[in-house]
Amino acid sequence: MSTQTYTQIKPAQPFSPANRLQQSFVAVAEKKTLIWLALRTPRWINSDHLTILGFASQCLAGVCYALARWNRYMLLLGIVFLALNWLGDSLDGTLARVRNCQRPRYGFYVDHIVDTFAALFLMGGLALSGCIHPAIALGMLIAFLMLSIEAYLATYTLGQFQLSYWKFGPTEIRLLLALGNLCLLRWPTANLMGMHLRLLDIGGVIGIVGMALMLIVSAIQHTRTLYREEKIS
Repeated sequence: MSTQTYTQIKPAQPFSPANRLQQSFVAVAEKKTLIWLALRTPRWINSDHLTILGFASQCLAGVCYALARWNRYMLLLGIVFLALNWLGDSLDGTLARVRNCQRPRYGFYVDHIVDTFAALFLMGGLALSGCIHPAIALGMLIAFLMLSIEAYLATYTLGQFQLSYWKFGPTEIRLLLALGNLCLLRWPTANLMGMHLRLLDIGGVIGIVGMALMLIVSAIQHTRTLYREEKIS
């Protein structure tokens, strides 16, 4: 006679959304713009639609990078998809808050798991573009994911969600990528200390170093804060 073990499903515990820390260069202007857009968004469009738009657009931006290997003007189309990615990824949460129909746990989870897959598509497209060494594109992806893990751990343990580091957030990164696309059309390579290097190789290494420093500094600060708050006397 077989014995079956049943696990009792407990009701979800009360959930308190973390404080959002957004102190990027364009944060103030961006917030005003997003609220303006949310108030004018048709009722038939909801946050899920915008999340899908942001995800699909970032994936298609990656496709544009991959196709730029054969047609460099795909970089211009990539800028269009980066703009649509900003619209979908940034407006979905604002729309929910303006309409007072937030789903904090669902929204937080879906938004960031989608960002993870979209980052893979974007960096994968860069790696295939011929504009950057694949190892540097992989390094950027790893640095981004590690920084994301640090932010999610801080959200859980400290109750604060870091949306920007050193005045740089997702919007600034998109702007830099768009500027890089434009520069690639005119200057695909650059001279650095007598070396002829691809422009995105230089930018990618700078990005990896910057994200690594952000990760290390944040990890030290948050570890110190948690140690002090839970110090054993």
